[in-house]
Amino acid sequence: MRALPMLTAPTAAGKSALALDLAEQAGAELVCADAFTVYQGLDIGTAKPGAAERAQVPHHLLDVASVTGPFDVAQFVALAEAAIADILARGRTPLIVGGTGFYLAALRRGLPLTPPSDPQVRAEVEAELQERGLDALLAEIERRHPQEAARLERNPRRVVRAAELYRRTGRYPGEFGHQAPAYRYEVVAFTRPPAELEARMHARTLAMFAAGWADEAAWLATQVSPDQTPRPTAWQALGYREALAVAQGTLSVQAAAEQVTLATRQYAKRQLTFTRTQLGAALLSEGEARRHVRAALAR
Repeated sequence: MRALPMLTAPTAAGKSALALDLAEQAGAELVCADAFTVYQGLDIGTAKPGAAERAQVPHHLLDVASVTGPFDVAQFVALAEAAIADILARGRTPLIVGGTGFYLAALRRGLPLTPPSDPQVRAEVEAELQERGLDALLAEIERRHPQEAARLERNPRRVVRAAELYRRTGRYPGEFGHQAPAYRYEVVAFTRPPAELEARMHARTLAMFAAGWADEAAWLATQVSPDQTPRPTAWQALGYREALAVAQGTLSVQAAAEQVTLATRQYAKRQLTFTRTQLGAALLSEGEARRHVRAALAR
């Protein structure tokens, strides 16, 4: 079977717009690999494709989960592979697009063969996370296994899982191997010059606030508390705590935008590192990525 195209780029680089354009030209369908656009109601702060974009090209794996419940990589892979099978069965081509490296890696390598979680050990690690902070836990993992630390992308839920598993088995999740993947993929990655990327991040953040992001964060707080332990998955999305502070009147839009832009820039650096080290993809320009994906869709 031919390799299916998989397009990724750091947040705010314009991957969704590029994927939409390429898919429309080729008659393809988009399978979205994003940890937060899966949630119903998280629209503005996740830059989720709107009704117009969805009318242009079919999008899969948007709005498939409730913010009140968990959603994990195993659920993502099951839904994504089902969507891919359906698209192929109808004689069309899927284009996988997204910036959640962990999801992309799970599709490409297969799901990890890690044992089930131990609630007691997990609770101990979660308490330690609250007491010592994410950096302390991550530093321990980095000392023992730098690649594993990079793979976790500073995601608190995955850091807790990795620490829990190590304390029980002496091994990290990435050391357990993977199931055979259902499909083969050709990863195409692109980025933009740092100054241009940061300017796009800041402009997009301001546009999100203008579109009502603060109200969306306030709605999220009525559905699930941001102060629960462990922190609910939906509240791990970039910028929602700052947007809630704007809604509560404790932070100005400009100050919030500066904080979100900084956090987004730091996240983009982690995305780029993950793309190179875990997805094994070279970082191309947007024009080069366009040519590669167009060729892959035409095969």
